Amino acid sequence: MFLVGALATLATVLPLFLGTHPLPWEFYWMSMLMGAGFLIAGSGVVRSVVAQRRQSEAVTAPSPSAPPAG
Repeated sequence: MFLVGALATLATVLPLFLGTHPLPWEFYWMSMLMGAGFLIAGSGVVRSVVAQRRQSEAVTAPSPSAPPAG
């Protein structure tokens, strides 16, 4: 999704530098996919961090069924 948005953004900016006619409005809407893809990727990273943190805490926490030390 990010890649499609990045390509659409590049396609909408190129006519400004080449002096050609701007592309149709659909390309401007497609360029918004870059931000949406970035948000999806960022939320995946956050979910991964939370899952790893929970797994790490589960490994280091004492088991409730273990007999008390001492």
